[in-house]
Amino acid sequence: MESKTDSGPSSLTSEELAAIEDEEVLNKMLDNAEDFEQRRMIRAALRDLLKKKRDKREQERGSRQQDLKQQGLSKGGTTGGVVSIGRASMSQQPPLNKPQSKPSPSASTSTNKTAGSQASPSAAAAQKCPPSAAPNAKNVKQMLLDWCRAKTEPYEGVDIQNFSSSWKDGIAFCALVHRFFPDAFEYSILNPNKPRENFQLAFSTAERLAGCPPLLDADDLVRMHEPDWKCVYTYIQEFYRSLVEKGLVKTKKRL
Repeated sequence: MESKTDSGPSSLTSEELAAIEDEEVLNKMLDNAEDFEQRRMIRAALRDLLKKKRDKREQERGSRQQDLKQQGLSKGGTTGGVVSIGRASMSQQPPLNKPQSKPSPSASTSTNKTAGSQASPSAAAAQKCPPSAAPNAKNVKQMLLDWCRAKTEPYEGVDIQNFSSSWKDGIAFCALVHRFFPDAFEYSILNPNKPRENFQLAFSTAERLAGCPPLLDADDLVRMHEPDWKCVYTYIQEFYRSLVEKGLVKTKKRL
């Protein structure tokens, strides 16, 4: 198998691609593949591998819960009661990407009066972002958005359509970082209902392995209904440039 991967992705069939269980190998093959059909086969193999890891994790979790339940029954049901409560609390988790409630206009006015000149968390976070970009930023922005979409295409739960709402649960950040550093963390166990943890994981990994400056703060992002697109756009630019400097992205143009 190793000799075939070294000779190029074009020599591999879909069955041989499915037998590869190393995400980094598949990612490198996807970067080097030029044939459309071969790229489609590699992306399919990568999606199947991520799904296989996620299913295995869920199966192991279910086995552990079943063991705890059986232990509880053998001890008179004490532990079983704990498991039942745990499952009930899990079922009451908030739905994915549920918007946070907004304060009423009267409450906002009252807050502004008592706080004086103090800015709101969202406004304070927005002030950290740079001013408007250069006139040709529209083309660069679309190029960078297309790049993000292409790099995260194999990842389930990621659908990048913009630089704002598509990133609000932190999963897109994690997928983009994981694309270049697949050994840094296990993507399949991430929970979209824990955006703060996802933001912190992505930013700390990007800073540690890519040298990307920590331009975004997880606490600021979770306070917003949706991230400020200028903040996300600027961060992705810096991450891209960091990857170029590391030699992980080859390009003739700097975004």
